[in-house]
Amino acid sequence: MALEAVLAIPVLMFAVGVVGNVTAIAVLSRTKRERKESAFYTLVCGLAVTDLLGTCLASPITIATVLQSPWPEALCEFHSFLLLFFGVAGLSIICTMSAERYLAISHPYTYKRWAVDQHVARWCLFAIYAGNVLFCCLPLLGFSRSIRQPPYTWCFIDWRSRIPLHVFYSFLYAGISSLLILVTIACNVALCWTLLVMRQRIGKLVPRASIKKHWRERSSGVEIQMMLLLIVTSLVVLVCSTPLVVRIFVNQRWLVNDWDADLQAIRFASVNPILDPWVYILLRRTVFHKVLSLSKRVMRGRAKSILPAGPRPTAQYLMEKNCATPLVLSTELLGRVYLDDTPSTTGAISHVEEKE
Repeated sequence: MALEAVLAIPVLMFAVGVVGNVTAIAVLSRTKRERKESAFYTLVCGLAVTDLLGTCLASPITIATVLQSPWPEALCEFHSFLLLFFGVAGLSIICTMSAERYLAISHPYTYKRWAVDQHVARWCLFAIYAGNVLFCCLPLLGFSRSIRQPPYTWCFIDWRSRIPLHVFYSFLYAGISSLLILVTIACNVALCWTLLVMRQRIGKLVPRASIKKHWRERSSGVEIQMMLLLIVTSLVVLVCSTPLVVRIFVNQRWLVNDWDADLQAIRFASVNPILDPWVYILLRRTVFHKVLSLSKRVMRGRAKSILPAGPRPTAQYLMEKNCATPLVLSTELLGRVYLDDTPSTTGAISHVEEKE
């Protein structure tokens, strides 16, 4: 295979990862002040910085080793450490973000009592970095060893070793990664369920049709955005992280030699920091509302195209022409009043009649 073809994939992944994460950090820097002071914003910043560092540190080593084949042992150990650390660190931050959102929405009183803010989020990031550095340094202390993996362009732990301590570390790393994935999915599913339950309860507890309509208009977009973000997050975590975890379990348990599957798994894991900024930053509220309004316009245009031809009601015609008369306005007000089940209906009707 030509050298240009071998270099194409790592160079492309490096360029897209750097551009995406730099764009994400630039977008975050322009966020409003009240959002910057939130715990979620701090965790998103930590994720963007982590992904950028991982891309800038790991990808150049891969590109350099393709150009010059010999691997110094220290460089191989360092590359293996980078893949281990940034893989589990990204999962840890994503899991923390999901847990923070679940706690804020499902248990707001506990969230307020614990005073979860940007300072707590910074301590969480510090704990994640410190804990993962110690955990990923264990191979240097003899818990495992780093070897070159075919096609000898990357280094990783020896996941086919028969040494008990090495086997233990492989299963420990895969088990912790699996736990982070499961907790992330569980928090996302629980949060979606909480939002659905909240929507149903508000619809039952609030009798006024105008209030219910106002709440739906204000919250439906936020709910859809939140659920879309969580679903995409879950898919990214599953698609990018699961193959490598599965390969660790399979290689260490059955000692198979499927080099192509190993290479594809590490490439999928490397795509994770490339997709994260687009999921967490570019799917922010402003972009989402623009896409949502555009889709509503398209759907409205389709609905108008399938309406039967014929005379339109006078009220609808006047509303479309922006020339609503007092009669139309009174009809709208009376319609809202009659939908009201509260004891103040009679007073509201008399008030409308006086205006007419």
